[in-house]
Amino acid sequence: MNLRMFLTFAFCVVAFSAFAAPANIAADQTEIVVPAHDIARGDVIADTDLVAKSVPSARVNDSLVRSVSDAAGKEARRPLREGEIVRLSDLKRPTLVTKGSTVTLVFEVPGMRLTSVGRALAEGGDGDTIAVLNPTSYRQVQATVTGPGTARVGAAKPQAAPEKVAAAQP
Repeated sequence: MNLRMFLTFAFCVVAFSAFAAPANIAADQTEIVVPAHDIARGDVIADTDLVAKSVPSARVNDSLVRSVSDAAGKEARRPLREGEIVRLSDLKRPTLVTKGSTVTLVFEVPGMRLTSVGRALAEGGDGDTIAVLNPTSYRQVQATVTGPGTARVGAAKPQAAPEKVAAAQP
């Protein structure tokens, strides 16, 4: 009976020690960035607003903010608490055009630049595509935000000048 009890005890010790997590393994940690203090919704995040924190590698995935460059210059979509893990979906580009604001629309091709005024039907940051309403004709156009209160309409890149196109033909 003693041998059976000893073997059972030894088996339990070995089995439980295999599943027990070691107390301090640095190799199983990944460094991410978290807010150094509470950040309100709509605040633009600066480098100084973030600090490094080590977390277990099992908790880290591609949706988390891992470096300062991933978050610096972005706007908080929701309030961020000090030390809390931040996801990429919690951040957005800073809003340059707000819904209902006046937007200067720019259409540009080589040799010609047209501007018009419209009303934004959505908010957007740099590079976002938003709908803009022409108040005179009540037509909606899709425009790409290029700066505060400005958006580009038309081709994504400038078209080649006619001289270059003619020279390229055999």
